[in-house]
Amino acid sequence: MAYLLDANVFIQAKNLHYGLDFCPAFWQWLIENNKSRIVFSIEKVGDEISAGGDDLADWAAKLDENFFLKPDQAILPALGKVSQWVTHDGYEPAAVNNFLQVADYYLVAFAIAHKHTVVTHEKAAGSKKKIKIPDVCIGLGVKCMTPFEMLRHERARFILGTKK
Repeated sequence: MAYLLDANVFIQAKNLHYGLDFCPAFWQWLIENNKSRIVFSIEKVGDEISAGGDDLADWAAKLDENFFLKPDQAILPALGKVSQWVTHDGYEPAAVNNFLQVADYYLVAFAIAHKHTVVTHEKAAGSKKKIKIPDVCIGLGVKCMTPFEMLRHERARFILGTKK
């Protein structure tokens, strides 16, 4: 199984659970699993992270070019499928317009095109005022999970080392 990570996975990890300064194992796990072709994100998520201009942006800038995947021909039909679903599922026009302009739209389309699992902290909302990734994934039959579910599924282990 391959995973596509939403921007909030990186941002919340940095700000809360796996700070770059105290949990380098999480960040190394991401890099190693990207090399094993298990963990990825997309270019638009990379752009969002770079715009932060912080330690996370610096970390992301050092990643292999294959971490943040570029759009390809395979996502074109998937973009149409996602666009059609959000347009015809009763969401408010402002919600649709916003969704079609952010990385979430491309993230779900890339997952459809390449049969990846979407990883996000977002929760299904059931509201028609804001489109959430899990709602779109449910509607289109795309597997979606939290970062913690991904880490457990992959049996990630972050073991304390000796102090340096």
